[in-house]
Amino acid sequence: MQTHTLTSSNDRPYRKALRAWLLIGLMMIFIQIVVGGITRLTGSGLSITKWEIVMGTIPPMNAKQWEVAFDLYKATPQYQKLNHGMSMSEFKFIYFWEYIHRLWARSMGFVFLIPFLFFWRKGAIEPALMRRLGITVLLAALVATFGWIMVASGLVNRPWVNAYKLTLHLSLALVVYVYLWWTFLRVFPPSSQFFHIPLLKKWGGVLSVLIALQIALGGMMSGMKAGLLYPTWPDMHGELIPALLWDARQWNAYNFVHYDSGPFMSALVQVLHRTVAYVLTIIGLWYVFKALPLAQTPTLRIGLWLFLACLLMQVLLGIITVVNCIGTVPVGLGVWHQAGAVALLTIWIYVYFQVR
Repeated sequence: MQTHTLTSSNDRPYRKALRAWLLIGLMMIFIQIVVGGITRLTGSGLSITKWEIVMGTIPPMNAKQWEVAFDLYKATPQYQKLNHGMSMSEFKFIYFWEYIHRLWARSMGFVFLIPFLFFWRKGAIEPALMRRLGITVLLAALVATFGWIMVASGLVNRPWVNAYKLTLHLSLALVVYVYLWWTFLRVFPPSSQFFHIPLLKKWGGVLSVLIALQIALGGMMSGMKAGLLYPTWPDMHGELIPALLWDARQWNAYNFVHYDSGPFMSALVQVLHRTVAYVLTIIGLWYVFKALPLAQTPTLRIGLWLFLACLLMQVLLGIITVVNCIGTVPVGLGVWHQAGAVALLTIWIYVYFQVR
């Protein structure tokens, strides 16, 4: 085991303000991902049918404007096929969550831009950090653009957004979050000591891939409402693996592309989500108990214990959520499960940074 010491310039002006700014940015992205989960689970994502960057900042202000917004929504397949007869108050509810989701995204832009100009003017941002912040902005623009592509996929023909595009939108948002979090840790490392332990580094990479895969599968679970098909645990309506997955005729391009035309993809995604959860839990437990005796800094030990606690909490939340998917996906449990996934990812990056 090799130990490395990292030095930092704690005496630089505005360093505390820069730290607070980056942390606020991270918290805002975290909240945005959670609000996105609420928007998805409440079916609110298609309530605003236009993408107006400036004018869209102001919601309908009177009855006439609300009628116009509602009429636009009535022209969508979601209203015609799923929500026909919806009342104005019900429309305002789903409009609220999509509006908050978009407004929060705009707010993040201002929270980034104004302090950035201040720090840039004062020369407080180093060239390396400037480059990473530039990449963060480009990634965020990609997320916003793909968010509209995702919404547009549900405004023509189909009554909901495409689950694959939704999962990609979530994954891109998490890429922005992880990239900024890793940037923060580079600028403000949790410890001055880092340990080069090949075993932990290797299996840390495996865990990183598994966590990313599991979150993506969770996005597909939510987008396809796959939990409704098998709301049982540990079996799936009495089977370990549903019988239709053993039917070779079901494994065709049509079922993969038109996932909502039958139960095949929902069954497959749920089996994969459960399987990866089991593998992730086993390897995660092994990793923590292997790493704890080697961890020589309080920050790494705390990170490992937090990771263990969050991992077990996610397993429990996942089970509770799926067994309550009877007729409808429980919004509260689903949101907590997604928030827990982002928390798990956050803690894991904190741990992996120190052994990477």
